[in-house]
Amino acid sequence: MDLHTTYPALSDLRDRAKRRIPKFVWEYLDSATGTQATQRLNRAALDRIGLMPSILHGEFDPDTSVTLFNDRIPLPFGVAPVGMSGLIWPDAEGHLARSAARHGIPYCLSTVASQSPEDLAPHLGKNAWFQMYPPRDPEIRADMLRRARASGFKGLILTVDVPVASRRERQTRSGLTNPPRLSPRLLAQSAMRPAWSMAMARRGMPHMRMLDSYVGVTTQNLSSTAHVGYLLRTSPDWDYVNWLRDAWDGPFIVKGVLRPEDAARLDRLGADAIWVSNHAGRQFDAAPAAVDMLAPIRAVTSLPIIFDSGIETGLDMLRALALGADFVMLGRGFHYALAALGPKGIEHLIDVLKKDLLANMGQLGTRHLKDLTRSIPTFGRLDLPNGKKSPPEG
Repeated sequence: MDLHTTYPALSDLRDRAKRRIPKFVWEYLDSATGTQATQRLNRAALDRIGLMPSILHGEFDPDTSVTLFNDRIPLPFGVAPVGMSGLIWPDAEGHLARSAARHGIPYCLSTVASQSPEDLAPHLGKNAWFQMYPPRDPEIRADMLRRARASGFKGLILTVDVPVASRRERQTRSGLTNPPRLSPRLLAQSAMRPAWSMAMARRGMPHMRMLDSYVGVTTQNLSSTAHVGYLLRTSPDWDYVNWLRDAWDGPFIVKGVLRPEDAARLDRLGADAIWVSNHAGRQFDAAPAAVDMLAPIRAVTSLPIIFDSGIETGLDMLRALALGADFVMLGRGFHYALAALGPKGIEHLIDVLKKDLLANMGQLGTRHLKDLTRSIPTFGRLDLPNGKKSPPEG
């Protein structure tokens, strides 16, 4: 079967994933918080960004590589951290880490993943990053850094936009708890998705393996939005950032930045990169579209800017890069692909995104991604009355 014929876009993989995993798993993966206005705003804001085509450049072979932290990466995107990936598909973290290593792109492991840094050590490429939800206890904090470093993670990500648990109403209504417990309701949903259920039966229900070392996995029965990690976590401040910067020998990235003044201060404090993100609408439903904050943040820092929130296509990546991002991350997208087709879905999505990058770079006449901000004008595409958009031409 030609996957590009059947699943030519991420939206096709998303549709198949919804049919293949239980409803409570789908709600965990797909939902945002509140009315999901910020999630919709991310998509609308990306759609409003136009890029001016350029003609008569002759034949050329576009270069999709970028340089980040002095390393050449063949594609401008990587795998963002997603908590409890193993709930979406068994051994999700392993599948994602191995695919990322094969393609030479970054893979980010969450503190609240269903596999530990040690589990993934044999599968990591040179661009493996560990994402930390900040522990309150300094000894646990130091031990997490030690374990991540010993396992082969080169970059450290401090996520700062989760000071408290978000409500995620869709997820809460699904009945999911952490660690996952299969109630009769959830068992009934699982029975309707035999591929997921058989795969999960072989591996067992996931739990947050890194946190097992610090909190007993059976001591709490918490909601899915206030999991066991919150028993250890603190809300970091600027002193915490300073401590972590000094404690980590490698690239230090701060994720969840939307205000230019915060980006400027992180630059002065010695961060190695700013990660612009609104957590894909999963934390705060009144946040701006993350892409709208790229240009203001680019104006106040020369640090590398990593971007996520709403990216679905290669064209979306070009939009973000043209507005000042240096690199782009996808979280949900890779999990849609994995849930849809298993491990081959990850490989297929990487190929889809690469082909879309190449096709649109050709339209822009862009040989190198680094030229986007200098040579490609951006403009706003306005909605027509009654919410209708301009019809495509050609």
